[in-house]
Amino acid sequence: MILNAASGTGAARRRVSDIAQRLARAGRDGTISTVRGGRALRKAAQSALEAGCDALVAGGGDGTVSALASVTVGSAVPLGVLPLGTLNHFAKDVGIPLDLEEALDVILAGRTRSVDVGEVNGRIFINNASLGVYPRIVQLRERYREKGLGKWFAALWAALAVLRRRPFMTVRIRTAEEDVVRRTPTVLVGNNPYETAGLSMGSRSFLNQGVLALYVMNADARVSLLRLGWQVWRMGAERVREVDCLLTDEALIQATRPALRAALDGEVVKLETPLGCRSRPAALRVLVP
Repeated sequence: MILNAASGTGAARRRVSDIAQRLARAGRDGTISTVRGGRALRKAAQSALEAGCDALVAGGGDGTVSALASVTVGSAVPLGVLPLGTLNHFAKDVGIPLDLEEALDVILAGRTRSVDVGEVNGRIFINNASLGVYPRIVQLRERYREKGLGKWFAALWAALAVLRRRPFMTVRIRTAEEDVVRRTPTVLVGNNPYETAGLSMGSRSFLNQGVLALYVMNADARVSLLRLGWQVWRMGAERVREVDCLLTDEALIQATRPALRAALDGEVVKLETPLGCRSRPAALRVLVP
């Protein structure tokens, strides 16, 4: 079990003792490590796999799960999830309980299911890869947090700062079925389709369709961007004329810039263009209820 000390409100360190006691009551052997940051997570996960672990468990939020998934993907070692992050999108989408004791019960039961992952330029993502506005907001949010602002206030302030500029880019998206050119503030590449309307917005009903869902907003001004956001929430992306929704197993995203910043499950990385995206069906084994 690898816990991310930086996830959520720092719950990982506080719950180490609870987790150890639960393992002891079940008569199960396990090693619990607490680390901080994506690079340390991947290094610890790789060491665990090389040591021959039976299962690898990610304790944290979506970024933590994604980091460990990038190590276990394509292997026979199943990935367990202890949802200790803020939003825990992946845990919710695969049906893992958000209560720690119940999540531990799922891991100890040992039932697995294979789910899809997405890949862009060789980098794995479990939820989505986002281009344009969101990576900038994430970077600015972290700067504000370093100055002492709370997470949600920092995120709001960062969003306002980014939208004050003209956060638009020109991209060409090629799939086997379509070839579109758009000037857009954001492109979101989802690992399987998302619910895009109302209170269920941002969730996924399936993680085994073997497709990527690309959402491209056609907005050329800040006002239209805000209007589009409201329309999508109210009606769903599929019913909004200014939003392209492309379903495909592979896509090539070209841009006028030699590199683009992308947020892969919340982790911002710089990727050289063009971006080669593909679905990897049933590539990740997950411990599920």
